[in-house]
Amino acid sequence: MFKQLSKPFQHKKISFDNPQSENDQKKSKAKNMRGTITRLWGYLSESKGQLALVLLMIVLSSSLTLLGPFLVGIAIDNYIVTKDTSGITRLLIGLVVIYVMLSASKWLQSYWMIRIAQHTVYTLRTQLFSHLHTLPITFFDQRQQGELMSRVTNDIENVSSTLNSSVVQIFTSILTLIGIVSVMLWLSPLLTLITLIIIPLMFFGMKWITKRTGRLFKEQQKNLGDLNGFIEESVSGQRIVKTFSQEERVIADFKVKNERLRESGFWAQTYSGFIPKLMNVLNNLSFAIITGVGGIFALYGMISIGVIVIFTEYARQFTRPLNDLANQFNTILSAIAGAERVFEVLDESDEAVDEIEAINVEQVKGDVEFQNVTFSYDKEVKTIKSVSFCVSAGQTIALVGSTGAGKTSLINLLSRFYDPDRGSIFIDGIDSKKMKRESLRRQMGFVLQDTFLFEGTIRENIRYGKLDASDEEVERAAKLANAHSFIMKLPHQYDSFLQQDGSGISQGQKQLLSIARAILSNPSILILDEATSSIDTITEMKIQQALQRLMKGRTSFVIAHRLNTIRQADQILVLQDGCIIEKGNHHDLLDHQGFYAGLYHGQWKNGLIS
Repeated sequence: MFKQLSKPFQHKKISFDNPQSENDQKKSKAKNMRGTITRLWGYLSESKGQLALVLLMIVLSSSLTLLGPFLVGIAIDNYIVTKDTSGITRLLIGLVVIYVMLSASKWLQSYWMIRIAQHTVYTLRTQLFSHLHTLPITFFDQRQQGELMSRVTNDIENVSSTLNSSVVQIFTSILTLIGIVSVMLWLSPLLTLITLIIIPLMFFGMKWITKRTGRLFKEQQKNLGDLNGFIEESVSGQRIVKTFSQEERVIADFKVKNERLRESGFWAQTYSGFIPKLMNVLNNLSFAIITGVGGIFALYGMISIGVIVIFTEYARQFTRPLNDLANQFNTILSAIAGAERVFEVLDESDEAVDEIEAINVEQVKGDVEFQNVTFSYDKEVKTIKSVSFCVSAGQTIALVGSTGAGKTSLINLLSRFYDPDRGSIFIDGIDSKKMKRESLRRQMGFVLQDTFLFEGTIRENIRYGKLDASDEEVERAAKLANAHSFIMKLPHQYDSFLQQDGSGISQGQKQLLSIARAILSNPSILILDEATSSIDTITEMKIQQALQRLMKGRTSFVIAHRLNTIRQADQILVLQDGCIIEKGNHHDLLDHQGFYAGLYHGQWKNGLIS
């Protein structure tokens, strides 16, 4: 099993371009609202039984909402005008029953809808998180961690809050509108048609507003994701920021991104804010029409005073659902934008599927051969150029070269985070493409300069190399890694709790734990990426001793800029611009007086080699 992802293995591309570029605008306009809603319905439909109950409660509550004003109108005409006290008393009792039932039905529909919403977002969040672990390394190399976290948290929470409240509100508003129009037509078709004059005004006003808000809300969500990614990157890299005194630069970049979010959020909320204002105007206009025209009709005996009261209340209820729909529309647009961002990740292709004939590898000896391997990350600039070499099981191979020479790329190819464009990589004589990735990576152990430790106890972090290992096996691995002595000095020893990324212990101690984890996993092929840089001499000696124990009998690939750590390597490959320019052991390369010899003598003069 592959034990940890290495930040040095990533080739992150972060863009600071203006998000309102032509490409982004085209992307915003291409939003598939109907497709996103259809996919969300697919998740909601898993709870059809509870949805049916919610719909039943919505129908009941909408009917009771309409029944109250209707009874009041009847009371005015039949009881108040005739001064029928007993009738008014019966009506009051009826209204109490109606509004108690109304409250109960609304509570039940809210309860069931919240359960449906939470189940939906639980499923969505689980699928998204699981899918992230099936994506290739290239996906993560090209995206900010914070931006991805924003999709898992902010965007899904946006969907959750909308499903909790907006869906019920939409259906309630639609049913209420249908019921109101039906009763109004039954009472007075002419006054109803006059009242509905506001509909065209509402339609054109909403069309003008929503044409602008959809793009703005998606842009706001994108800018929020960019800002989250920048904040996550800045906080995690705070040591580097302070080391190079780049605080002012980081703050300035933050202000630019924050301003983009402020600007997009301002216009999204400004345009969407027109909706309730428009609905209030239409509400007042409708009330004026009903009281004016209805009063004239009453004078001519066309309708009663009770009907005018019913119409006035229904008109208010008519614009209220429209107003609710308008207000919820803003939330819905934002949620759809968030859901679309989630589905964009879910639609990303998984890591290339293993070939049908691919085999599970239970154990390998460690023979490795690269045959004319060529590779590029972008299919344009070649990173590895026709590289060939052979490694026998148990040998130690050192990779040397300047930054960008292709050392890490060779490791990425060996572990099949990427596949070569041309050529083949053989392990124990078998093409690595014919091995299942998971079983291949189980044969590998990684000890990296940038050691990653999970939040948990030291015992749990070491056991990550072999989840079913006993406590005795964990402690034996720690002893072989020279980590046991410092662990025993901690307050809770192996049960000492580490925060995320192992804060509280030194970099050297983190590397010792990483070595213990690799020892416990018992890999056949070992990858060491500058595992002894930036630490004190004593700790380096302990690490070197532990590494010698770990490397014994295993095929080991060592990447190191300090050449004193690789003098005992069986084979040293010197890389430059993706090509092997020198090959041999330490003494052979010094005798050759080439690139390696110059690099070695240069480090010796600078005191980097003793």
